[in-house]
Amino acid sequence: MTITSQKLVQLQDQIQKERRLVSFDSYDISVRQLVEMFEAGNIFVPPEYQRQFLWDPERQSQLIESLFLGIPVPSLFMATNIDSTWEVVDGVQRLCTIAHFIGSKELLARVKRDEPLRITELDKIPALEGMKHEDLPATLQLMFGTRPLRVTVLNDKSDSNVRFDLFERLNTGGIILSAQEIRNCVYRGAFNDTIKKLSGESDFIAVTNLQPADEKNGTREELVLRFFAFLNKYESFEHSVKGFLNEYMKETANTPPSDTDIQLFRKTFQYLRKELPNGIARGTRRITPINLYEAISVGVALCFKAGKTPRKVARLLDDPALKKLTTGATNSKKMVAGRIEYVRDTVQ
Repeated sequence: MTITSQKLVQLQDQIQKERRLVSFDSYDISVRQLVEMFEAGNIFVPPEYQRQFLWDPERQSQLIESLFLGIPVPSLFMATNIDSTWEVVDGVQRLCTIAHFIGSKELLARVKRDEPLRITELDKIPALEGMKHEDLPATLQLMFGTRPLRVTVLNDKSDSNVRFDLFERLNTGGIILSAQEIRNCVYRGAFNDTIKKLSGESDFIAVTNLQPADEKNGTREELVLRFFAFLNKYESFEHSVKGFLNEYMKETANTPPSDTDIQLFRKTFQYLRKELPNGIARGTRRITPINLYEAISVGVALCFKAGKTPRKVARLLDDPALKKLTTGATNSKKMVAGRIEYVRDTVQ
């Protein structure tokens, strides 16, 4: 494929536009130092990442064997928090395996293991079969504890958008995190705490029907985020839902929703629970479509906000005009504003 001069200019412009300040440091840290930092709370594994520790004893044993043999292990990748602690971005399996093998009882509890790792199924060092760290002679414990690991740390000069990108691109654990779980890691603060709390309220849960797999992956928190983001800034939406939601969480990270907005959230979902006994869903399919959710919830909230009482919202679930605004390629500025305002105006 030949790149024309015009295409080259376009490519260079896009690269320059999307280039961000990425500032990082690299360290060689011994296994023992790493475990001590983890035990002291200087290394933090976000709750969303804790469910990623899935390696079985055989896979964990292979890592321990590699460290004994001096075989290079991929770098751990971390990000620096405001308090100078490190947060794991990539390497949960490796870090938790080492903690499982060498960690204290407190650290074992943190990685949700009852007993220390007992080595099994090794290819190169079968003499270690069945051993735990405490079974090893002091010389081998010292050898293992002084093995170096490369740790690359994104420092605090990089902005939160860079952190989100890196969490997303380096998210290679056993379970891939959803976009909202990454936001929960990157944009921690008063706003995130509030949307987590609101996502567990009964009226909201009754109205939003999720797939079983989405019950514990941040989807409910994202639905609450979408409510507040579109309620307050839908007119500013351009084309990227992910970018729009990221930016809203970045702006509001340290500020919870106002009492007025929280009351409006509760009033909206209390009303929707009464009017839509099967939740926000169409026909026999009981799962809540995201675009329909945005239109109904925000449209009704805007009606309340204007001092009016919504009427006959159930008829909108199968409304032909709203179907056109909520199905297909509908995440353009025109379509997002169109469906929210259509509901707002129709239920008045």
